Amino acid sequence: MDIGNWRNMTNAALCTNGSMTFRLATVAVYMLGFFFIVFLCNFLHIFLRRLSQPRIFSECIVGLFLSNLPMIRKHTKAEGIRNTIEYVVEVAMVLHMFVVGLEVDPNIFLEIHLPEAKVAYSGVLTTFVMASFLTPFLDIPEAASVPFNLCLSVIVSGTASPLLTRLITDLKIGKSDIGRFVVSAGVHTDLVATLLICIGFVVFDPLDGFYYRSVKTVVSMVSLVAFEMLVAAKVTPLIMNWVNRENPEGKPMKCSHLVLAVAYVVMICSFSPLCVKYNKILSSFLAGVFMPRDGRIAKMMIIQINYFFNAIFYPLFFFWVGTEAQFRQFQAGKLQTWARIAFVFLIATVGKLIGAWLSGLMLGFHWQDSLATGLLLNIKGHFHVYLAIMASTMNYTSVSTSLALVFATLLTIIYAPLVVSSIIQRARRHAPTQRMALQWVSPSSELRMLVCLHGAQHAGGAANLMAISRGPSDPGIVVHLTDMVELTDRIAATLAHNEGMDAVTVTDPKVVEMREQITNGVNSYLDGEDGDGITTHRMLALSTLSNMHQDVCILAEDLSISLIVLPFHKQQEPGGRLNLGHVGFRHVNRKILRHAPCSVGILVDRGLGATVLSRTAISLYAAVIFIGGKDDREALAFAGRVACHPGVKLTVIRFLLEPAGDSVSSLVTMARANTLEHQEEMKVDDECFADFYDRHVAGGHVAYMEKYLTNSGQTFSTLRSLEAQHGLFIVGRGGRVNSLLTVGMNDWEECPELGPIGDILSASDFSVTASVFVIQQHSLKGELDGLQEEFSIM
Repeated sequence: MDIGNWRNMTNAALCTNGSMTFRLATVAVYMLGFFFIVFLCNFLHIFLRRLSQPRIFSECIVGLFLSNLPMIRKHTKAEGIRNTIEYVVEVAMVLHMFVVGLEVDPNIFLEIHLPEAKVAYSGVLTTFVMASFLTPFLDIPEAASVPFNLCLSVIVSGTASPLLTRLITDLKIGKSDIGRFVVSAGVHTDLVATLLICIGFVVFDPLDGFYYRSVKTVVSMVSLVAFEMLVAAKVTPLIMNWVNRENPEGKPMKCSHLVLAVAYVVMICSFSPLCVKYNKILSSFLAGVFMPRDGRIAKMMIIQINYFFNAIFYPLFFFWVGTEAQFRQFQAGKLQTWARIAFVFLIATVGKLIGAWLSGLMLGFHWQDSLATGLLLNIKGHFHVYLAIMASTMNYTSVSTSLALVFATLLTIIYAPLVVSSIIQRARRHAPTQRMALQWVSPSSELRMLVCLHGAQHAGGAANLMAISRGPSDPGIVVHLTDMVELTDRIAATLAHNEGMDAVTVTDPKVVEMREQITNGVNSYLDGEDGDGITTHRMLALSTLSNMHQDVCILAEDLSISLIVLPFHKQQEPGGRLNLGHVGFRHVNRKILRHAPCSVGILVDRGLGATVLSRTAISLYAAVIFIGGKDDREALAFAGRVACHPGVKLTVIRFLLEPAGDSVSSLVTMARANTLEHQEEMKVDDECFADFYDRHVAGGHVAYMEKYLTNSGQTFSTLRSLEAQHGLFIVGRGGRVNSLLTVGMNDWEECPELGPIGDILSASDFSVTASVFVIQQHSLKGELDGLQEEFSIM
């Protein structure tokens, strides 16, 4: 080889290496730019979050601002860069609409009779009609055709259900009745609007001036799209179920199966676009709607794609919007431009408000709820912004008009926090402002209790609990004895409808006999010498188990109840052990604990009902366990009333935290004790206990005992040592800031509704003669500053 050839080869290698190095450096610069965009979005969102604005605003501001900087625009003018960003956005929109369709339950087509569907469809109809008549006045010379105006009307009528769901969840009303209603109505609206766009693409050709397609083209396109949906609905479950069976939860997913599933989904979504040039984005949406959304594969797709959106796509999306629509082409100096923004916004908003108001009027909704629903259903999102930009890219509108549509879309989002704030304010005005708890009931005031029973076996325990809860005979207590009867088909057939207060009477012989036994058992006790100061009223909670908690909570709220007493779902067998119990009533107890408008107590009766109380001699030894926290303070308040009964010997056992001897444990103890929350809670505990001590212990009526413990293990052993000493334990369910004495107990609770202490005392290996009464104090404080997340307003 001569020297010349060697030099040429060397120069070529150096050029190749230099070119590769330059490309790697360019890729690194672009990656740094992308990370910078993500950083700015997160930084700006920190400030906008204080105004309750969603993340889409920070992404929009950062993306549009950076993409219109002269220095950045100079680099993005390169054809390769713009094409790359455009490909990423197009693929992401395909995935976005696929997930939107996948999260829709196909059975939603059978739910058109539901109120949510009626509100959604009426909003789409009124907005579409208004937009169809008014969009020609937008004066868009590039798109004067009727098909384009119809398409624009459908887009204006839609809702961005993924963004709406995220907004409702972030603003803390997702568990409320109006939050769930709006989310469901948003899914209906999004589905209908997108389906209309899918149908419109079959009839009109947006790639050819929105001209009507030929009949042959329409028939072939409809046939292949229908075949695609049929395969997605019938064949996909077979493949996905096989993959799910081969890859159960808890085991790593096999790569070959994952590739097979993804390849199959891509094939289904690409079938109609490849065969008849149907739109890729709409095809993926239809495939997602008819694919099963249950199973490991579907959940994995939803999770991974949503992660891709949040981490990569959403920050990049508005950067692409800015590259396609330059601000210098936005005709801000013309009044017509701003009029278009306001006009589109008003059409969409007024149409949704009219539809929601009319449907709400027919359904009996309050006008404020209807208007709030209409405003929230007006929210538009990324898909609508994408269509607005594509309209200018395809030369149907000017860049200025497309930007006006983008800004109108963002206006539908900006007011959402204000609407939610008004919903919360109205709900807070209707929420109870009085703390319905024993701790706040004055000893000179009448105590109102709602005692629930499942059957005659609970009558004895209820009667004795009423006796020891009475406190002073003047003013005494008012007890509403409520029979919890499950509404079955057999009982429903025996209902008799009357007039007056008792509009419905149960004539089922078994229910009638049960209620008579309860009445006779309680009356026999009240007719004795220990019935003074106790006033009883008979009530009936007749409902299915899934809704019985609502009846009980409504009764408690209407009757201004301070304490609901529930029987434990397990019953004591002749041998003394507790059986498995009624699972349905266990769920009822849990729901009442979550939704009750007052304090709640659960009675585990293991002999209390068989105890014969006496007013002349000690007949019951009771103990209250006090560790600290609001529930323990409520248990102490109840114990104060028990201490007034002459036949009950009450002992207060206070568990105190003793600092451990080793330095590490002492530091941990001091660190937890020095938190502001812990100090405030300990101060309230000490004040409450000091008041109880002065009232009952100092006079010798109540015994007092202190136990110094260092950890939850000693708590457990101390509780076991009290097994044979007392016939009734009164404990708080939880709510303790000082968790060092109970830490770890929650991990092996058999019945979490009883709390860690109540669960130990009611365990099957504990005493068979010691009853347990677990109390949870009513609390107004929730996630929404005085309003529980699961509030009802509609």
